[in-house]
Amino acid sequence: MKLSDFRMLTFDTYGTLIDWESGIYNALEPLLDKLPLKLNRDEVLELFAEFEMQHQANTPTLIYSSLLSDVCQSIANKWQVKISDDEAQTFGRSVKHWPEFEDSAESLKYLRQHYLMATVTNCDRISYMGSNARLEIEWDAIYTAQDIGCYKPNLRNFEYMFEQARRELGILPHEILHVAQSLTHDMVPATSMGMTKVWINRRHDAEGYGATAPPAGEYSIEWEFNSMADFVKAHQQETE
Repeated sequence: MKLSDFRMLTFDTYGTLIDWESGIYNALEPLLDKLPLKLNRDEVLELFAEFEMQHQANTPTLIYSSLLSDVCQSIANKWQVKISDDEAQTFGRSVKHWPEFEDSAESLKYLRQHYLMATVTNCDRISYMGSNARLEIEWDAIYTAQDIGCYKPNLRNFEYMFEQARRELGILPHEILHVAQSLTHDMVPATSMGMTKVWINRRHDAEGYGATAPPAGEYSIEWEFNSMADFVKAHQQETE
């Protein structure tokens, strides 16, 4: 099996292409400034991961910007800090400010020459527009949680992607290679759907899971790279 065997790449965006951990942490700074004690970055991100998963399971049809506002309020309640609705909503609207990884745009530009390209994202349509501008790519398809009505790791996200790719692009499931960072949101459900996968292990030099909850299921990984640039290098070497 080779990377070049596939016709289409599907991507998770946040954590894979967008540095959401930096974005989340920076957007939470106004709340962090209210705390009497300093928390380290991973403690903050792990609490975010816990509440994000809870809210995604409990309110699967709530668009992501609103869900992030609720997550922010839950974090404030946990820390016994008062914040205004406007402060929570500002965090909810922060996605457009989350930075891209420096290798993302150039890597996508290269891969676009060899594959059809789509993203399967837990984001909402409006918030994603800001991230898409940072990535400088015209996707063949964007499948958002807002369109699907639930959040990954719910298998419906991958079922929807299969249905749309088959109908709109003429792509069958075995022709798709899924590229993602999150074990929980992507590797576990994609494995159960029989997909072939590339793990972009952005946290290869860090302990724990950061802003992603620990995986709660079995998964396999066919390829692992520390960055998108490494993924591109492997593809280049394979096709020389």
